[in-house]
Amino acid sequence: MGFGSFVLMLHSHLPYYRKAGMWPFGEENLYECMAETYLPLLNMLQDLLEEGVKANITVGITPILAEQLADPHLQEGFVQYLSVRLKAAQEDCARYPNHYTPHSQHLAFLANFYVDWYQQSLDAFEKRYGRDVIGAFRKLQDAGAIDITTSGATHGFTPLLGEKASANAQFKVGSEAYKRLFGRAPRGCWLPECAYMPAQRYLDPVTGEPVVRPSTDAYLYENNLKYFFTEYHAIEGAKTSVERRVFGIYGNIEYIPVSHIKPTGLSTYDAYWMKDYPVAVMGRNDRASFQVWSAAHGYPGDGLYREFHKKDDISGLHYWRLTGKDCDLGNKMLYDPVLAFRQVESQAEHFVNLCYHLLKDNYEATQEQGLLMVSFDTELFGHWWFEGVAWLKAVIRRMNKVEGVAVQSAGDYIETNPPKQAIVLPESTWGQGGHYWVWRNPNTDWMWPIIHDAEARYKGVVDRYRDGANPLETRVLNQAFRELLLLESSDWPFLVTTFQAKDYAEERFQEHVSNFNRLCSMLSEGQVDEAELQRQEEKDNPFADIDYRWYAEPVKSCQITADAISANG
Repeated sequence: MGFGSFVLMLHSHLPYYRKAGMWPFGEENLYECMAETYLPLLNMLQDLLEEGVKANITVGITPILAEQLADPHLQEGFVQYLSVRLKAAQEDCARYPNHYTPHSQHLAFLANFYVDWYQQSLDAFEKRYGRDVIGAFRKLQDAGAIDITTSGATHGFTPLLGEKASANAQFKVGSEAYKRLFGRAPRGCWLPECAYMPAQRYLDPVTGEPVVRPSTDAYLYENNLKYFFTEYHAIEGAKTSVERRVFGIYGNIEYIPVSHIKPTGLSTYDAYWMKDYPVAVMGRNDRASFQVWSAAHGYPGDGLYREFHKKDDISGLHYWRLTGKDCDLGNKMLYDPVLAFRQVESQAEHFVNLCYHLLKDNYEATQEQGLLMVSFDTELFGHWWFEGVAWLKAVIRRMNKVEGVAVQSAGDYIETNPPKQAIVLPESTWGQGGHYWVWRNPNTDWMWPIIHDAEARYKGVVDRYRDGANPLETRVLNQAFRELLLLESSDWPFLVTTFQAKDYAEERFQEHVSNFNRLCSMLSEGQVDEAELQRQEEKDNPFADIDYRWYAEPVKSCQITADAISANG
C-alpha cells in the first residue's frame, strides 16, 4: 500500500521587460533567468527523459513570460547576452593567474569554469533547442514528462481589479495564449500572487442595486481551468508558523504571522473541490517547503553555495561562496563548484527522506493516502540558488525510486485522486499576513483608482464596438486591450512596495496608462494616429491573437455565484 503522492510545482514568472530598459532593470533580468534557470531546467528535464525518467512535475509558465521567451527580439538579445558573458569569462582567463592577485590560481579555475558554462549554454540554446525554449517545454509536455500550467495573462492581482470583465480577461487571455503556444488547452492555473477572493455581494454605490462579485475560482471555471494552488494557511488556517520566504526577490518582505484565518481542522495532505464550482485546489505543504525557503535552515543558505550578491568588479562574474549566514561581503571565501555540487546530493537525499516520512506519518495517523505538494518560484533554482537546478534533478531522480510514494503532476493527481470534500477558501495571498497588503498599501493606493478608471473606460469603449469595428479600429481596440492588461500587472505595485525597483515600476505603470489613454482617445475622437499605433504595436506586442471582444463579463460563473449566494443567504 502506498503512502500517497508527491507533487512538485514550479511557478515561473517575470514582468514584461521587452524593450523596456536593459540594466539594472529590464531585459537583462530576463536574460539572467534564461541563462541560470529556464535553460538549465530544460536541460535537466531533457537529460532525465533521455535517461528514461519522466520527471512528472508541474511547471507553471505565466503567459507574459511565455510570450517573451517566444519573442525573436528577446531570443536574439539572449544570444548577445551569452556572448558578452562568455567574452567576459575569457578575458578573466587572460587576467588570471598573475603574481599580483591573491588566490589567482583559484580565480583562473573559476574563470575557466564559467567559460565552459556559458559556452555550453549558448550551444544548448542555439543547437539543442533552436532558440525555441517554449517549443522545448511543449515537447516535454507532449512526451508526458511535465504538466504546464497557465496563469493570469500579465499576472494581474485579480481580487483588486474593479471590473468582472477585467478579472475574467486575465484568465481568458492567459488560456488563449497557452493554446497558441502549447497546442492544447491548459488544465491548471497558478493564481497570481496566490491571491484569492471569496464571492461577495454588495450594493452599487451609484444605483443602490445589489451586485455580485464572483469568487476567484469562478473565473477559472469560466475558462475551463480544472485546478489551482494556494498557500497552506488558506486551507489550514492560522498556526504558529515557521518564517516565510527569505531568498530571492522576497527577501526584504517582513514576515507577519497569519492571524485573521482561524484554524480550520483541514490539512494540505488533501486536495479539495471548491464549494460552488468543479474546480480543485491544493495547498502548499509548509513543513517540506520550509527546507528550501527558511533563511536559518533552508538548503540555499549553505555556506558552500555560490554567493549571489558579490560580483567581480570588472567581469561581473560570481567568484565567491556564501561562506556563512552572518559573513559580510568583504569576508566571503572563494567559490568551489566541486564542493558545492557535491553538497547538492546529500541535501536532496535529506529532502526526499523528509517527504517520504511526512507522507508515511500522515498515512499511519489517518489510514489515508495523502498529498504532499510543494511549490516554489522557479527563478529560485539557478538564478538565486545557483546549484538549485542540480538539487531539483537529484530530488526528482531519487523521488521516482521511492517505494510507497507516487510522483505525479498536479493535473494527473487530480484526475487519479478526485477530491472527496468541498470547501470555501478565505481571502488570502502568499504575502505578509496572508492579506492583500503587499499590493495595496499607503505606497500603492494611488495606483488602484487609475487602474479602475482604465477598466471602466475600456468597458465603455468595448461596449460601443461590441457589434463590430473596421480593421483600423480593431487594431486600436486590441492594442488598448494589451496596454490595459500590462498596466494591471501585479509586478508594479509589488516592486513599489518592496522598493527593489520603485522608480522603474512607477515609470512602467505610467507608460502603459499613457499608452492606453492615447489609444482610447483616438477612438473617442475618431482620429487614429497610425504612426503612434504602430509604435505601440511594435513595442508592446504580446498576445498576437488578442480580440477585444474577449473583454466580457463571465456568464457561467456570475449566474452560479448569484445562485450560490442566494441559497446560502
